[in-house]
Amino acid sequence: MSVEIKPRLKECFKQLRLPTMAANAQAFASLATNEDWPHDRLLLELCELELSERRQRKVGRLLAESRLPREKTAEMFNKARLDLGLAQKWEALKTGDFLKRQENVLAFGSPGSGKTHMICALGHELVRQGHAVLFNTCALLVQRLLLAKSLYRLDKELKKLDKYEALIIDDIGYVQQSRNEMEVLFTLLAHRYERGSVMLTSNLVFSQWEQIFKDPMTTAAAVDRLVHHSVILELNMPSFRVEQAKAAQEAAGQAKTTQEAAGQTEAGQG
Repeated sequence: MSVEIKPRLKECFKQLRLPTMAANAQAFASLATNEDWPHDRLLLELCELELSERRQRKVGRLLAESRLPREKTAEMFNKARLDLGLAQKWEALKTGDFLKRQENVLAFGSPGSGKTHMICALGHELVRQGHAVLFNTCALLVQRLLLAKSLYRLDKELKKLDKYEALIIDDIGYVQQSRNEMEVLFTLLAHRYERGSVMLTSNLVFSQWEQIFKDPMTTAAAVDRLVHHSVILELNMPSFRVEQAKAAQEAAGQAKTTQEAAGQTEAGQG
């Protein structure tokens, strides 16, 4: 690359906002000369590198904004615990196609069944694909909406949430809503209906949701909006934490038995 062209090219890259191409242009030009690349090959390689870096920066930004628990990824999720039906739904959801249809993903199960990890792992997969996702516990989200309502900014807050293709609401069943809390939660669900996907977890089946929304009519309306376009995941399995605790106890017991047996053997030999 000639000395005269370098500063002009660098300025062009700066104005076009192509920092990766600017940083790698000289090295790639030398490589193209050595490898006898045609000009279009050089341009293509630089463009693909720029796009790759942009994708990585976007994913990093989306991950930071998502507030997803960093440890609840697909790699850390024990998919072996899923039955065939759930495993098939999991694979289908990972494509992210449900976002185009504004479908909801509703995960139900007892405490420790893995529903939060499953939904968060799916959220991480969506972020890697470049989708905007936001994770919130139900309790924190409701408080955020109540604050906005008290400041007469609820409509603006709902529109801010519209930028997220998937809104994750965790542990909806744990929050025993007051009337005001129920109203803002219902307002959010009604606002999201056929606008964007809701992904939620609950330890309560729909027949128990009157505990959340207090009123039968409001409960029916909320369930109707969620279920109309949805994928339902029922994690009817033992608590993962309980299984881990039992496994740890069994391992400790086996280790103790082995030690005692070894001690008896040594005593007999002595």
